[in-house]
Amino acid sequence: MKYQIELKVIPYKIKDFIIVRIPREESNKFTSRGQVMVEGLINGEPIFMPLEPDGNFGHWFNLNDLSNRSVDLNAPIDLRINQTTSWIEPKIPNDIKKAIKTEPAVFRLWKTITPLARWEWVRWINSTASEQTRAKRINVALDKMNKGEKRPCCWNRNLCTEPSVSKNGVLLS
Repeated sequence: MKYQIELKVIPYKIKDFIIVRIPREESNKFTSRGQVMVEGLINGEPIFMPLEPDGNFGHWFNLNDLSNRSVDLNAPIDLRINQTTSWIEPKIPNDIKKAIKTEPAVFRLWKTITPLARWEWVRWINSTASEQTRAKRINVALDKMNKGEKRPCCWNRNLCTEPSVSKNGVLLS
C-alpha cells in the first residue's frame, strides 16, 4: 500500500505525554493545518486516530493515547499514514457531557452534527487551562448550539489545543 507519509520519528516526552511530531514538510501533504484523522501503521501495527495541529504548521499525537504500545524514547518509530475523511468519536469530558444533557435542544443538535464538529467543540472548550474560562466556554457553546450553530466559530483551528503541552497554542519542543 502507498502511504501519504512514510517516515521514522523519534518520540519525546513532555510531562506525562509521549509526543510524536510530524514535521511541517510532511504535514503539508494533508489537506488541513488543523486537526486531521489518519489511518495506517505504527511499527507495523494498525492505527486510526486524529492528529492534533502543533501550532507551527505541523501535526502531532500523544502516543499514550494508543493503548498497549511500549516505546523506547531513544528508538525511531516507523510511521506510515494516510489522511482519511472518516472520523472517530471524540472522548467527551464529563462536564461537557453533563451540560449537553441538560439542554434538550443542544442534545438533539449534538446527536445530528458530524464527529468532526463534535471534535471541534471539545477542542475549543479544552483549549484553556483556566477552569473559569472552560466553564464560560461550555456556557457559550450551549448558547450557540441552542441557536442552531453546529461548530464553534472565530478560533484558530490550527493551534495546539492541549494546554499542558503547549504555550500560546504552539506545541512545546
